[in-house]
Amino acid sequence: MTATETIKVLIADDHAIVREGLRQILTDNKDITVAGDAENGNDAIKLARKSDADVLLLDISMPDRSGIEVLKQVRKDNPRLAVLMLSMHREDLYAIRSLKAGAAGYMNKQSAPAELVDAIRLVAAGKKYISPALAQELANHVGDENREVPPHETLSDREYQTLVMIASGKTVSDIAAELALSVKTISMYRSRLLQKMKLRHNAELTHYAIKNHLVE
Repeated sequence: MTATETIKVLIADDHAIVREGLRQILTDNKDITVAGDAENGNDAIKLARKSDADVLLLDISMPDRSGIEVLKQVRKDNPRLAVLMLSMHREDLYAIRSLKAGAAGYMNKQSAPAELVDAIRLVAAGKKYISPALAQELANHVGDENREVPPHETLSDREYQTLVMIASGKTVSDIAAELALSVKTISMYRSRLLQKMKLRHNAELTHYAIKNHLVE
C-alpha cells in the first residue's frame, strides 16, 4: 500500500468495551479506519473472508475458538491480511506460537495506544511487529537448536491452552464452557497433555506451570 492510502483495520474481541476502546484509539488517526468488528472467532473468520482490510486485530482468547485456530484459518482464507494478535498474556506464553502460525505480530493489551498504532502501520506495510520483550525471548533461542525442548513446547495449541487454564485454577467444566467445547473434549486434551508431559494429575501440572512461569 502507498503512504497516502488509509489502513483498513478489523477488530475481533469478545468484550464490547475493548472493541469500542480500540475503535476510539484508531479513529483518532487520520491514516487508519476501522472497517468492521467481530465478537467471536467464527464471526472473525467470516469477516476476514469478505473484507479487503489490511490488518486484523485478533484477541487470542476468544469464547468459541482459540485465537491461534482463528489465525490459522484467516491466514488460509486471506493470506494478504496481516494479523496482529492481542492478549493479556505475557509475550513468552503465546507469542512464539502465534508467529509460527502466521501472525504478523503479537502485542500485550496493556501496551500504550501509540505502540499499537505504530504496530498496525508496521504490519500493514508488510513487516513484522515484535516487542522488545519478545525480541529478547527470540534472541534467547538463536543458536540454541540443540537445547532440550521443554515438555510444554511439544503440546498442540489446544493442549497448551488447556494446560494454562487448568494451572490458572479452572476446572474441566469451566474450560469447556469458556471455549464452547464439550467436557469430553477438554478431558481428552487434559489426558493427552498429562501423557505427553509425563505428569499424573492437576497438582503436578499446576506445579510445572508455576515453576516454568506459564501462569502469573
